[in-house]
Amino acid sequence: MWWMVRALGHERVYVLDGGLEGARSAGMTLTTALPDVDERPPYPADTWRLPTADIDEVERARLSPSMRVLDVRAAVRFRGEQEPIDPVAGHIPGAHNVPLSENLEGGRFKSRDALRALYAPILSGSSPEQLIVHCGSGVTACHTLLALQRAGLTGAKLYVGSWSEWCRNPERPRVP
Repeated sequence: MWWMVRALGHERVYVLDGGLEGARSAGMTLTTALPDVDERPPYPADTWRLPTADIDEVERARLSPSMRVLDVRAAVRFRGEQEPIDPVAGHIPGAHNVPLSENLEGGRFKSRDALRALYAPILSGSSPEQLIVHCGSGVTACHTLLALQRAGLTGAKLYVGSWSEWCRNPERPRVP
């Protein structure tokens, strides 16, 4: 949700680190009462305002020494040992794997410095703008885009089609 709302142009978007339990532990007041909301005109949302990549850009990136492709699915899915959703197991050749669970510690995002250290080897001197992040279907990759934002590594692109699109295109190479 964070990525979608930001991509539509909202700048003041926040995530409660730790979720509902984080709110409770912070002493926030919880209620089931619905607030009064002022009616507003429709929000103008005519284009994505955050960077995305299509399948052809991912193909070029995986072959480029300066670009990086990052798969955030679980390692067993990346290695092709298990695929509960898509018809083909494996990953995009040349992609790196940092499962999105690595962004967290104790149910909360790791510190800025810890996240920077986690992604520095993947970037390996490249800027975040040269990174394309994907997952199985384009949803959980947004978790890693949020982690990158927290780390101050902004500008990475989302490959919305992700592995689900890639693996359904027989002309695209796959590992294993």
